[in-house]
Parts: sequence; structure tokens; C-alpha cells
Amino acid sequence: MTQAQAGDARLALGRQVFTEQAQPPCSLCHSLREAGASGVIGPDLDQLKPSVERVAAAVRGGVGVMPSFAASLSAEQIDAVAHYVAQAAGQ
Repeated sequence: MTQAQAGDARLALGRQVFTEQAQPPCSLCHSLREAGASGVIGPDLDQLKPSVERVAAAVRGGVGVMPSFAASLSAEQIDAVAHYVAQAAGQ
């Protein structure tokens, strides 16, 4: 697998985590245009444009009413969703 293919696979996994694998899915609470998500409980990620590190920290530790997903998502899933959100936000 080339580096580009690996990056594409990570982004595809990240989108799946965002829209369906995380329970509850990120898309339930957050808006992110690329994912077709229009949640209003959490911040609008297109406006926030968070970094990979910020997303990963929020997913691992939770923020405000957002729970931690550290026990329910693998390190690979957290890495993938962090990269996906950071790349997709604001597009």
C-alpha cells in the first residue's frame, strides 16, 4: 500500500468513525459539512477547524458534555477520526 493509499484509508476510517462507529456517533452532536452532519449540541467543526491534536484529545478525554471515547474506540480509530475531522473541517 502506498503512502497516499494509507492516507486515504485512514480518512475513510475516520469518516466511518465520525458517522457511525462511535457510539453515539459524532455526527449526532456536531456539524461537519463533508460528513453531511448537522448536529447542534456540540461545536460546528467547520467553524472551529480543530487540529488533529485537539480532536484526538477531545475524543480521548471528553470535553464539557462530550464523553470520553477512550474505552470504546481503538487508538487507530481515534487517530483516524482526528485526522479526518482536521482535514475535512472548513472544506
